[in-house]
Amino acid sequence: MNLDALYSQLTIKSGAKLALVVLDGVGDIATKDHGEMTPLEAACTPHLDSLVARGCAQGRMIPVAPGITPGSGPGHLALFGYDPLEFEVGRGVIEALGLGLELKAGDVAARANFCTLDANGIITDRRAGRIATEVCEELCMALSSKIKKIGGVEVIIRPGKEHRFVVVFRGAGLEGPLTSTDPNREGEALLTAKPENPKSAAQKKTAKVMRRPTAFSCAALPISRIFRPSSSATKCGPPPWRCTPCIRGFPNWWA
Repeated sequence: MNLDALYSQLTIKSGAKLALVVLDGVGDIATKDHGEMTPLEAACTPHLDSLVARGCAQGRMIPVAPGITPGSGPGHLALFGYDPLEFEVGRGVIEALGLGLELKAGDVAARANFCTLDANGIITDRRAGRIATEVCEELCMALSSKIKKIGGVEVIIRPGKEHRFVVVFRGAGLEGPLTSTDPNREGEALLTAKPENPKSAAQKKTAKVMRRPTAFSCAALPISRIFRPSSSATKCGPPPWRCTPCIRGFPNWWA
């Protein structure tokens, strides 16, 4: 059964206005600290209770399938009515389009975070302290001015909100997806991006572009504003107050 076709038959056009409010991250597990209740069960929610009492319909939604916890990409697609098993759109593409970038056929887009590493290259904060958006813009501007191409591949960098940004690789013979470099937890080193299909020459090329060292410096940026407000330093150092791009170059800020 094609669910899209079924939904289109059930749809009734209306002039009503709707507000979609996504409580991202509200789901959690019950803990002893909350009397074996989930944080949502333990929370005081008078406004939510009022909305529910006045609502004409309530229910649960399974975004992908029973027992599957989706990531942000498929989760948001499902919220807007797309079957994430049929429409596989990566977070990089969603982020790039959301920032107004016009993607071309063959582009490879990646959602990226700035992160903080210690002197041994171990992640101490996967979101670099949730830096301010204007700081992210400065960092992305510095990266863009230094990294325009890697080999024959054009590199496009655009800032998002806080620690988030997007990178688009544009060139012949590129293809995704690649494995993530983010270990999804602090206390570990960044991973190496690899082709999800080891037999794909295009994915191998893309992974090679990512791993290629790129020399640049962001010494002109007031890094102290980002990681160590009490310091008057205007260049990277000393550990662990170095921004990720300055430590090991290009591959790290893909996390």
